[in-house]
Amino acid sequence: MRPRIDPTPIFDLFRGSYATEILTAAVAHFRLFERLPLRLSELGLAERPALVLTTALRAMGLLTAEGDRLVATPIAQEHLVRGAPFDISGYIGLAASSPGVQALIERLTTNQPVSGATGTAFIFREGLTSAMDQEESARHFTLALAGRANNVAPVLAERYPLDGARVLLDVGGGTGIYAIAWLKRHPGLRAIVWDRPEVLKVAAEQAASHGVADRLECRAGDMFTDEVPAADVVLLSNILHDWDVPRCRALLRRLVDALPAGGRLLVHDVFLDDDLGGPLPVALYSAALFTLTEGRAYSAAEYRAWLRELGLKVGEVVTTLVHCGVLAALK
Repeated sequence: MRPRIDPTPIFDLFRGSYATEILTAAVAHFRLFERLPLRLSELGLAERPALVLTTALRAMGLLTAEGDRLVATPIAQEHLVRGAPFDISGYIGLAASSPGVQALIERLTTNQPVSGATGTAFIFREGLTSAMDQEESARHFTLALAGRANNVAPVLAERYPLDGARVLLDVGGGTGIYAIAWLKRHPGLRAIVWDRPEVLKVAAEQAASHGVADRLECRAGDMFTDEVPAADVVLLSNILHDWDVPRCRALLRRLVDALPAGGRLLVHDVFLDDDLGGPLPVALYSAALFTLTEGRAYSAAEYRAWLRELGLKVGEVVTTLVHCGVLAALK
């Protein structure tokens, strides 16, 4: 059963604080608009934070790209250049010392995600403590993310049916809600949710409550190092955006290598515009991802390039809900 009312506006309001923080950081800390025009490499930041910052500003209508150079739009030239007759940068600067702005500046300049008392929330790397490996925090984060999945999963299963599929591998599947939505639609389908042991405790509970425990296997493992479970459909739902480009490409290669001929790989995620100039809701979500993970939002063009390099035939994005869509690739 899908939601009666689309919750996307609520998600947009929730992520709206990143617009304030990005604008304030650009104006009051980096004094970006006084330095334009410039190339992305001249911003003084690593590529990932530079793209997160400038994509959001482009989506706000404050920057535009002319060739390989970023230039201010007319509204930014008139109002965000310090000393201009109608300059409002001082007003924007009133938020410069706020905790959210200061935290974002630290993330942008260090290119490192937030790490709290329980470690990083959504990434696993040797030498780092992960909240997803601790029972209490793993349950908390997994169930928190389930709110979006509960809304989006039935729409994904409806708009991209898996007729004829035998085994679905849900990589980093968390609660297993996406796999469960397809299992309920296709009685002959089996699914494997592949994730951390503490996370899978929640998935097992979900499978039992939805009456599909006999067709859903919870398999513990590390998607970057362990043997990939056999399946003819592989799902990456809101996974790749947690990782930087090298890790994304490495993971895709592992999964594609394990996929049989005729198998499908599904990237279900948000997608930036191919020119990385928006849209604004996805650009702000990218800022949130950047803050919490080693990744950012990517464009469909970026995903297509990676998948085609691996020899896959890539289709078009099928939209689902909350700015998400599914990009299917056939081996």
